[in-house]
Formats: sequence, C-alpha cells, structure tokens
Amino acid sequence: MHETDYALFDLRRGRPVCIRDSDGKKPENLILLATVEGLRLQTLRRLLQFKRDFIRLAVTQHRAQVMGLFSGEQQKNLSLSLDDDITPDQILRLSSEVGNFNDRDKLDLREASPEEIGGLALARLGCLLPAVVSVPLDSDSIDKLDQFQDGGPILVVTTEQIKSLASHKRVEVSYISDGPVPLKDAEDARFMFFREANGMLEHVAILIGDRDHWPHPVPVRIHSACLTGDLFGSLRCDCGEQLRESLRIFAEKGGGVVLYLAQEGRGIGLGNKLRAYTLQQDGLDTVDADCALGFGADERHYYSAVDMLRYLEIDRIQLLTNNPEKVRAMHDGGIKVVDRQPLYGTLNRHNLPYFKAKVNRAGHWLGELFSGAVPAK
Repeated sequence: MHETDYALFDLRRGRPVCIRDSDGKKPENLILLATVEGLRLQTLRRLLQFKRDFIRLAVTQHRAQVMGLFSGEQQKNLSLSLDDDITPDQILRLSSEVGNFNDRDKLDLREASPEEIGGLALARLGCLLPAVVSVPLDSDSIDKLDQFQDGGPILVVTTEQIKSLASHKRVEVSYISDGPVPLKDAEDARFMFFREANGMLEHVAILIGDRDHWPHPVPVRIHSACLTGDLFGSLRCDCGEQLRESLRIFAEKGGGVVLYLAQEGRGIGLGNKLRAYTLQQDGLDTVDADCALGFGADERHYYSAVDMLRYLEIDRIQLLTNNPEKVRAMHDGGIKVVDRQPLYGTLNRHNLPYFKAKVNRAGHWLGELFSGAVPAK
C-alpha cells in the first residue's frame, strides 16, 4: 500500500491527515485536514488549536451549487470559513442538506486550494461525504502534531500523490478463494471471491452451472451491490428483481456468471445512498440527489469486472443489462459483447422517479418498459 492508501484509511476512521503541495517547499501550502463525515468534537477542537479564529470547509462544485454559492455557469470546488464555535453536527448538516446562504459576503468564500481539492478527492474515493474541514499549518505548528498521535503518527501526503491515485482508478483485482453455494434458483452455483490490491473493495463472481456446458457467448450480469434492494426487496429500485431474474435466466440457459461488485449506490456507498434517499423524498431525482451531496452522476467504474472476466478466461459475453455504460466499459476493456439481453423490473409508485431518471438522465434502454410492451409480472 502507498501513503495515499493509508491516508484514505485514516480518513475513513475519523483521523486527520496532512496534505502539502507537491514540491514541499512552501509551508503555507501545508494543511491539516479531516473529513466532515465522522468528525468528532475532540478532533474539531484540536484542529482549532492551530487556527483559533476559524476553520475552513471545502466542498465540491456540485455541492457548492446546491448551497447557492454560485450559479450554474461556474464550475469550481469552493472553500468557505466557519466560525470557531460551530459544532460537528452543524458542519455535517451544512455539507449534506439542501439550502442556500442569504449572506455570501460573510463567508470569506474562495476557490478551493489544491490541497483542499486533494482532500475532497480522497473523501470521494473512500465513499465518504465529499466535504472536508482544514486549517493551515506553518513551520512552528508542525511540532504540535504529536497531539494527534493517540492513533499513530499523522500521515503526510502530497497533492501529486493524490492526483495519481484519483486518475488511476483501475486497481488490480486478485482471486482469493471460492466455494460451492447452492442457491434456490441455481443449486449448481459457485462463489469466487476477489479483492482489490489496495484492500478497499471486495467483489464476488457467482458461477452458475457446469462451465463445460455454458452457452456461447457466456451470459453475464454485472451487478452493483444494493443492500436495500438485493436483500430487503426495496420498492425504490429494481436491483433485487434484476439479480434474481439473472439467476433464473442463467439456470434456464444452462449457466452464466454474475459479477457482484461492491459499488453500493452507484459508487457513493451505503451511507451516502441513504442520505440521497432523504433528498429524493424531498423531490430530487436520483442524479440530482447524488450531486446535491457533492458526487457526480455516477461514481462507478467496471475495471474490476473486466479483470474478473479475464481471470475466468471469458472474452465473449451476452450481457444482461439496460445500461449503455456497461456495454461501453466491456468493449473498452477488450471484452466482446456479442449480444445484449434487457432486464426489466416492475414499475410502482416508489420507483417510477428512479426509472425516469435512468432513462432521461443516464440513457438506459427502458423504452419497452414505459411503452407497456413488457408484460406485468
């Protein structure tokens, strides 16, 4: 693991990290930073020991627009000052709820620094709410960092290291183990467990049927984990229905593979997905809700799926999907999508906005579902 991987781990467990400019020659470009998510009062107070009058909050351009900090024409990550008497709960609400500021002049508003942008990138990579608080450090205050050493030394990473991590999302996936897991709709099933090299995410390939008798091309479903839909049958989405229909199709065809990826909530993580649900309840669609929290429209990637297929020596597939991005990702990864088979869930009053956003915002192929051509289940 590299320093940035360890820094990411520290941020996920609520510890601060130091971020400096890449050449390390400008002490004024060294900041001590913590994520808003998981921010404890003790950590906030310790940060304020370095800057007693205020602390800075940095947010992504998506979040800044929702907060009313600039118009839609501007696209900048922004940083604003907060009073030193603010609490972690107040900072969290400011960073996740929909609202506008009435008096921008009092915010000491500016474009986020490269170091703050680096912190935001780490938060997003860790599926944390992309909002960070920070204070500047100088050569005199660096010696005070031992105040945080209750959990080990404070890690120092550079903006260049963070850029390298963020621009190379592809992480090598390694096979770990496998075992038979008979399923209700497919008794001849085997689960294969994979782990990304940085230890952050773990994925599963579910092999249905006898490989020697698989159809050609091999039917494949790339499925992003959905705890609420897959396990509890949430009516907000069609994920569980698609997963179970895939297994049924594989059993009918004589075999196939589900690539079950740890990309909850289109890659923003379960905690942020639940935050997005609350915003959807207030009228935002799924894309706007994710953007309101500071994320992009879809944070997923499919490099791991490509690597898993390569490990399984599968290079020609029939892809079960309505998502054009999955087809594109397979082609880009050298996997031939010979055929595509749609998968349809059931429309209801809870998931109708979700389906509409899929079509209108992400271009999913769901025309037959809305036209009524798909028979009711």
